[in-house]
Amino acid sequence: MNDNAAYAPAPDRYDAMPYDRVGRSGLKLPRISLGLWNNFGHDRPLDAQRAIVRRAFDRGITHFDLANNYGPPPGSAEENFGRILSSDLRAHRDELIISSKAGYDMWPGPYGEWGSRKYVFASLDQSLGRLGLDYVDVFYSHRFDPETPIEETMGALATAVQSGRALYAGVSNYSPEQTQAAHKALAAHGIPLVIHQPRYNMFDRTVEDGLLPVLDELGMGSIVYSPLAQGLLTDRYASGVPAGSRAAEGRWISADNLDETYRQRASALSEIADARGQSLSQLALSWVLRHPQVTSALIGASSVAQLDANLGALEAAELSPDEIAAIEPHAVHGTGGR
Repeated sequence: MNDNAAYAPAPDRYDAMPYDRVGRSGLKLPRISLGLWNNFGHDRPLDAQRAIVRRAFDRGITHFDLANNYGPPPGSAEENFGRILSSDLRAHRDELIISSKAGYDMWPGPYGEWGSRKYVFASLDQSLGRLGLDYVDVFYSHRFDPETPIEETMGALATAVQSGRALYAGVSNYSPEQTQAAHKALAAHGIPLVIHQPRYNMFDRTVEDGLLPVLDELGMGSIVYSPLAQGLLTDRYASGVPAGSRAAEGRWISADNLDETYRQRASALSEIADARGQSLSQLALSWVLRHPQVTSALIGASSVAQLDANLGALEAAELSPDEIAAIEPHAVHGTGGR
């Protein structure tokens, strides 16, 4: 791709993508959003990243999800997306939902992680600098801090919204009880807690242990990450461990995750997907999106072809009760490890 080639978004980009409201807020998200957790650091060519982002926007993906520590190295995904935003999407900023997070380790010393007011603001300002933005649309507390009062962490998010550096506040990786406490602490500032970003897939069903009804109770939506279980819920490992895969490189999963139990369950799920005219990854996306509390699913992409293939999940019919029942024996929490 020519870096200097002018980009004109597809005029029909909003014709096919469905958008759902986030809880009781006014915010809408595409049913599938693009996460920049992997594949957008300095270890990948910027041209390849730009091609994926352009194609995503052309297909109606308006939401791009980042965090301060995404890379590698940490911060580089925000830097790279900031470059793409500046060169290709600046004129379309008001069509985009851009999110970031603070919570994990970012710099040395006692103020470089968790949920203190000191860290949260330093992280947000750094993220805005890397992105080249005055504000993000959603700013998350990336993980609960057991040693900082929830009132301090949520107070920092409230100030971020009140100061115009973020439009909406969210949490990620919070338990149901922590989510309720965060909602209450933000409400004391007159700021709603709009969205939760939990991990959810057929092999990690933690959100079903109480979070979904809490989201209903609080009027929140959710955007789930890792819906494909780091590639375990794809056809990538059907015939072993391909070179360059996450399992081969030991990124998040390893060959040890691909045991006989995993292979049997993945094979059974693939048969169900085949009967629906879907790939395994498309079935996995349809499965997480079946819940009304799940506003959007975050997918990663290492290529335009992979992005397009996963967006094909939106073309399938909703899962029937019989199909959900057939999936249940094979969608077992803990399959493939963590």
